[in-house]
Amino acid sequence: MRTKLFSIIAIITMASTALAQMKDLQPGFNLFSAQQDIQVGREAAAQVEREQPMVRNTEVTNYVTGLVQRLARSPHAGKEFPFSVRVVSDKSVNAFALPGGPMFVNTGLIALADNEAQLVGVLAHEMSHVRLRHGTNQASKANVLQLPLALLGGVGGDGMLGQLAQLGIGLGAGSVLTKMSRTAETQADYNGAQIMAEAGYNPIEMAQLFQKLEAQEGQARTIQFLSDHPNPGNRVKAVQDEINQMPRKAYTTDTRQFARIKTVVAGLPAPNQLRSTSNGDQTAPAAPAVRPSARLRQYQGRAFAFGYPENWQTFGDAQSAMLAVGPSDGVIRDRDGKVSIGYGALVSYYFSESDEGSRRDGNNLSAETAGLIRQLEQSNPRMRVGESRGLRVNGFPALITTLKSNSPYQGETEIDELVTVIRPEGLWYMILISPESEYREVQSVFERIVQSIRFSN
Repeated sequence: MRTKLFSIIAIITMASTALAQMKDLQPGFNLFSAQQDIQVGREAAAQVEREQPMVRNTEVTNYVTGLVQRLARSPHAGKEFPFSVRVVSDKSVNAFALPGGPMFVNTGLIALADNEAQLVGVLAHEMSHVRLRHGTNQASKANVLQLPLALLGGVGGDGMLGQLAQLGIGLGAGSVLTKMSRTAETQADYNGAQIMAEAGYNPIEMAQLFQKLEAQEGQARTIQFLSDHPNPGNRVKAVQDEINQMPRKAYTTDTRQFARIKTVVAGLPAPNQLRSTSNGDQTAPAAPAVRPSARLRQYQGRAFAFGYPENWQTFGDAQSAMLAVGPSDGVIRDRDGKVSIGYGALVSYYFSESDEGSRRDGNNLSAETAGLIRQLEQSNPRMRVGESRGLRVNGFPALITTLKSNSPYQGETEIDELVTVIRPEGLWYMILISPESEYREVQSVFERIVQSIRFSN
């Protein structure tokens, strides 16, 4: 009896040790909130469904939906995201996930898979991109100034996806929303293997499908998939090493239903390609006539707070890392669809990927601010940089730099006051924006806004 007890204790101890060795990956830097991921994904999925031929076979749809629902029960799938899957009638081998949960799998990939576990492996891999928020993580690094404006949901009149498209962030080949780095691929393999194992599938099948794809590299039907999912290096060995850390269990590889679905997919009729485009033509509103109130109301954001004029309003998601405030007609959209702030304030973070460690060092405030200004100049070549002076914001070292550029209001020059502070998340910045004709009238209000800034960590 004692021998059995010791054996049970040993098994439990080994299982606990294996679990302790497993990493629980977390999302990286991101300017989007989880809710904005969902909004972008919902809008993008609607566009994909308009432009691509969807399989409208109930048996196939119910089958892949059932697989996703099984995988979504895993603790590593991301409970905050509403996962969905559609099958695209396309013989090329491809699959991709959009931020927030929508996934798409081509019939060509179902035809290529040798068993259900390989198809599940692709789904678990794509779900991991969603859970780890890789698409919006990439987009967060793509543009410093325009991206926060694009995230002001609904301001531009055509949704978040329309605003992102103005920045070149769309669904075409090479889009940052669907094109993954090798680091992202490694993470999705690792997290996907955990999802598969928790759903009862052998994780090695995921790596073997990718290996099969890479053996076909150069073939037209796999080029897009391999371009968006670059090989991070020896996938099979990496997944096998991960399996060795997991508690031993019996895995499912295949089902009879999978063979049936492959037969149904092979017999589907050829699709008719659908394409749609839309184009709006709106003009920017007139410059705001009402000056900012001297009375401030409080805004409490994620890790920061500040006061803003009570006759201004906020644009954006309170749970995201950026915000715009201003009069109702201070955020405008020109005839080309570009959103800009002509009057108000923009708050966000600058993330210097190449020198991440320096973001937490106050001594690098000048260097980090210079990096931010260089990015702003790239997006606005007509911008002119004026004087910079030091100050303290909520007790922290800060810089305030004067910038000038063309105003979106006709015949105006814009004056911007750029306030920068080193924070643990990155270089926090606020840009106070005014037409030059109004600057002297609002300068005292801008100063009070800066004085009201508070950080919560």
